[in-house]
Amino acid sequence: MQNDANETVLYEVRDHVAYLTLNRPKSLNALNLDMIEALRVTSARAEADPEVRAVLITGAGEHFMAGGDLKWFREQLALPPQARQPLFERTIGDVHQTVLQLRRAGKPVVAAVRGAVAGFGLSLMLAADLALAADDAYFTLAYCNIALSPDGGATWSLPRTVGMKRAMEIALLGDRFDARQALEWGMVNRVVAVAELLPQAEALAARLAAGPAEALAHTKRLINTSFNATLAEQLHSEQRSFAASGVNPDFAEGLAAFFEKRPARFAVD
Repeated sequence: MQNDANETVLYEVRDHVAYLTLNRPKSLNALNLDMIEALRVTSARAEADPEVRAVLITGAGEHFMAGGDLKWFREQLALPPQARQPLFERTIGDVHQTVLQLRRAGKPVVAAVRGAVAGFGLSLMLAADLALAADDAYFTLAYCNIALSPDGGATWSLPRTVGMKRAMEIALLGDRFDARQALEWGMVNRVVAVAELLPQAEALAARLAAGPAEALAHTKRLINTSFNATLAEQLHSEQRSFAASGVNPDFAEGLAAFFEKRPARFAVD
């Protein structure tokens, strides 16, 4: 089933996994206005769909996303600055809705990337909970190369992922780096052969979709909010989440599976 708004992002649900496929392969899946809207619609749709228990974001063709559509930006240079600035603010505000939806979603999000992962493509990958990269993937934040500052939450995600000095290097220099470097810096979870990217990403998403949905949602929220919490606040949040998970039927199934030495079969609504 495809996105209702347009086909720049394809939407399909299989086995409780929502597939969001960036679908502008001839343009290296560069982000344009239609894709901004389609990402917002499909990410919200995946979160609202009770059949969906995990989300997998991929790119059609040989690239994940080569950043924003620079042709559109060049066209906007015809506008006077007083018109261009509010237009850019509105556009980036629309982009950011997807990032917030993915980070706040009560469902695990996996990104599977290959080829170009640049600009907002890098930000989108960092917004996912887990990321797999093909060994042909290459990364760059690149905004500084065209005299822009980053968007998509990159300045929030990068310091938390790679540390302050490394984040400054990636953002201020705009250099390109490969998948092995991304793995070493903790930006991706695994690097695999190109042919194995989608099968391994699908297996990972399927594993998450078969997991205890409420417990995984609590876990994702706890980790995402931990940087803004004191230890006492985090302990209190863990206490409440643990107790809430403990009265969910999944807990009883998990215990039964452990003692019966079999795989758990968690409820799928």
